[in-house]
Amino acid sequence: MTATTATEPVLDPPALPDVADLRLVVSDMDGSLLDERGRVPGTFWPVLDELERRGIAFAPASGRQYANLRELFGARGDDLVFIAENGSYVAQHDVTLSTDPLPAGAVPDVVARVRELAAAGADVGLVLCGQRAAYIERVGDAFAEHAGRHYARLEEVADVTAVDDVVLKVAVFDFGSVEEATAPAFADLADRLRVVVSGQHWIDVMSPDADKGHALRRVQERLGVTPEQTMAFGDYLNDAGLLDAARWSCAMDNAHPDVRARARYVVPANSRNGVTRTLAAALGMTLPA
Repeated sequence: MTATTATEPVLDPPALPDVADLRLVVSDMDGSLLDERGRVPGTFWPVLDELERRGIAFAPASGRQYANLRELFGARGDDLVFIAENGSYVAQHDVTLSTDPLPAGAVPDVVARVRELAAAGADVGLVLCGQRAAYIERVGDAFAEHAGRHYARLEEVADVTAVDDVVLKVAVFDFGSVEEATAPAFADLADRLRVVVSGQHWIDVMSPDADKGHALRRVQERLGVTPEQTMAFGDYLNDAGLLDAARWSCAMDNAHPDVRARARYVVPANSRNGVTRTLAAALGMTLPA
């Protein structure tokens, strides 16, 4: 099947063809499943009930911290497989299933580059994402407040390079356009690390093996599910691998143009409840008005 392009129409109503042997649904969070206020839509819970009733697994896949994702789903997340930290950490029942940590020797280099950008006047900050917690050294301002909304376990430290934890990634935040202003400072690392733009303001530096798509394939293998039995939703460049590993690859209408072009289908934006509405249509459900 050929991929859609950014100019093709959005599926609305979002009915996907031939959804018969669906066994796994994987969705990005920010910009995809979550609404514009960063919440799981209330209409999603009955859809999750129906997925569970039919034996279809659901896995959140996000650049967010595992603890933050567990907080979003509460008790409903007890049995879910979580793909966190852009694929560098996968867990279920609070048990680690896989990790792809950032090589320890890379951490000082990445941190030094962020500090140099800040010294040159860039409005940037970094989160050192560890397996136990996340760590920041820029505190007491809008960046720290923003980081606090994305990391449920967040610690303030004097020097992130002195942290004793397994480092999953370094997330760099730019109050401007990270793709235009900050990403070039890390471009030369791409031959030995994975550098991915994960949102308008975020760029993640990770192990070369860390990727949502790689993590999804591990989940598929664990569950005995094939790509032909998988549906995936995403909106940004860090979701490309996720979509590549799914037969029903769905880009949100609000997605980055490169992601729209990579997906087989384009569905309504997160602001229009696109993930939930698409799943409801696939399951033959009628959502409450």
